Amino acid sequence: MDDEYDDRTSSEEDMDIGCEESDSDEIVQDISNQDEEGMIGDSGSSKVYLPGSKVDEEDDCRPSKLVVDESAYIMLHKAHTGAPCLSFDVLEDPLGVGRESYPMTSYLVCGTQAERSHTNSVIVMKLSNMHRFKEKSNEESGGSDDESDNEEDNSQLPVLSAAPIKHPLGAVNRIRACQIGGKTVAASWCERGVVYVWDLSTPLDVVNDPKALAEYHKNSKTQSIQPLFSFSGHGVEGFAMDWCPLVSGQLLTGDCNKNIHLWKPQDSSSWSVDQRPYTGHTASVEDIQWSPNEPTVFASCSVDKSIRIWDIRATPSKACMLSCEEAHNRDVNVISWNTNEPFIVSGGDDGLIKIWDLRQFKNSKPLAMFKHHTSAITSVEWHPNDGSVFAASGADHQITLWDLAVEKDEDSEEENLDVPPQLLFIHQGQNDIKEIHWHKQCPGVMISTAHSGFNIFRTISV
Repeated sequence: MDDEYDDRTSSEEDMDIGCEESDSDEIVQDISNQDEEGMIGDSGSSKVYLPGSKVDEEDDCRPSKLVVDESAYIMLHKAHTGAPCLSFDVLEDPLGVGRESYPMTSYLVCGTQAERSHTNSVIVMKLSNMHRFKEKSNEESGGSDDESDNEEDNSQLPVLSAAPIKHPLGAVNRIRACQIGGKTVAASWCERGVVYVWDLSTPLDVVNDPKALAEYHKNSKTQSIQPLFSFSGHGVEGFAMDWCPLVSGQLLTGDCNKNIHLWKPQDSSSWSVDQRPYTGHTASVEDIQWSPNEPTVFASCSVDKSIRIWDIRATPSKACMLSCEEAHNRDVNVISWNTNEPFIVSGGDDGLIKIWDLRQFKNSKPLAMFKHHTSAITSVEWHPNDGSVFAASGADHQITLWDLAVEKDEDSEEENLDVPPQLLFIHQGQNDIKEIHWHKQCPGVMISTAHSGFNIFRTISV
């Protein structure tokens, strides 16, 4: 399917951010408008493309092109890193909550997966001047001055500023950020089996000041930022990681050797890590989520196909309170805990998305199950404000938006598409999507990372 895409469009603009060259390939290269998706033929006629359906060929035997349907998006941009990022997090910023005015600004932290392990970085990014799609008039205006048009076009270009932190030897498997005492920190899971904690204060300062950013890049080789703290007690690499939303600085990390460790903050720059692991899983721990309502409760999922609920008030060996041993037919890759309802959504290697009602978790039967993705689910996340809406991504290059509140309309005269009625939207255009996050301060805005780079978008559906 990837070969069907054509992203060479006249409206696409790339921008080099002009960072100092280094021996690494991970520095962000460009941010631009995105133009992929939907389906349109040379004749100008268009129709909806449903993943998995056959792409028609035109009379001259040339395949139809899949291009973005701009009417389905409020905003859509992309950004690239030289090396792909498997994981990122959206950083809390002081610009306010519930903001819907354009152009938009967002701050991210991500970790690279470079081919050469010594060239990896943690990158703090500021994405700004992100405009919404323009309303298109029925007739294009003519006779305008080319120079004034170019000036207007340049003012519409998105801007990206990036401040990298050299990561110790090894790629970043996962990265998560939080606020501790007004300071933004991030924890990174290194493929060499070490978890690092970073103070992001300096990178966040310099991405807001072009002169300071230039000086930062100039000095980055000789004055690299050192981690606040590191823990090598896992002994093997891992992916599972989550900061507690109710207890500042409290962290959980899970590894590929089935162990989970609890971190408790001692002060703003040190942690006490319990050497006694939480045991119960029989294979790699893939994801961890703290309860959004109870500060001592968390959930985990594993390659052993199970989802478990834990309470840290008990000793680690007895802390598993509930479990669903066969939650999926294969590895359970990701989970997300609803902040508004007692639900957990899970995604597995079986391509299934399941909704679990914690009030009925003992029954080991999901409240709902959706089969749309054709490959492993790589990320799931509930909408931060709407308790019935969630998003999922898969190794089939799709991001799907869902609403549990939608019911099938038997009287509808619309075209009968073979999709669940709860499926609101399908976003494509990225290759091998790894992680998705809603922006908690910008309603409806979603950010995704893939081997092909980042997408930042908002649809008309949410």
